[in-house]
Parts: sequence; C-alpha cells; structure tokens
Amino acid sequence: MSVSKNMTDVAYQCLSKRKKEIEFLKLWTDVSKEMNIPEEKLKKKKSQFYSELMLDSRFASLEGNKWDLRNRRKFDEVHIDTSDIAVDDEELEDLDKSGLDLPTGDDAFDN
Repeated sequence: MSVSKNMTDVAYQCLSKRKKEIEFLKLWTDVSKEMNIPEEKLKKKKSQFYSELMLDSRFASLEGNKWDLRNRRKFDEVHIDTSDIAVDDEELEDLDKSGLDLPTGDDAFDN
C-alpha cells in the first residue's frame, strides 16, 4: 500500500535537502513538480499550499517571501513581538467608524 504525501510534507522534504531558505515560488515549483499537479489545478493549489505553509508550525516565513524550516531558525527570527501592535481603548474610540455598519442603541454591546 502506497501512502501519498500532502503538499507540506513534500515541502518539508524539499527544504530538508537544502541548507538554507528558499523563495516561495521556487518551493512551490519544486512541490508542484514532485506531486505532478495538473496545469489546470496549479493556481488553486498554489493558494492552498501557501495557506497550509502559514498554518504548519514546521515552517518559518521570512523576509522577502522566503521560507525555511523553523527548527533551523533562532527564536528571534521567527517570533513576532505583539506588544508593538497593541491598541489602547482611547485609540479605538478615536477611529472613524462612519463607513461601518455597527450596531447602535440596544443592539450595541460594551466590552
């Protein structure tokens, strides 16, 4: 019985053979060739592949749309400091909400 690999497994195998990061398009080309993805499915599968890479913790997204194995990267290279993107309540109150369809009156809720 043959066990077929999914796209991220093939990507992991491709990156494991390399010593450094790779641009997404090169990785996609390698994966699509390895899996013999038909021409008519390439566009749909490409976006699916990108989404799967983003969700798979084995991979690290790097600057310049490059990818590598997370276990080869230092923590600082793949960790995003979310404290810089925190928004305080005063900033939220100052936002222009005129174009938004937000509930008002009894339908509105407080946080």
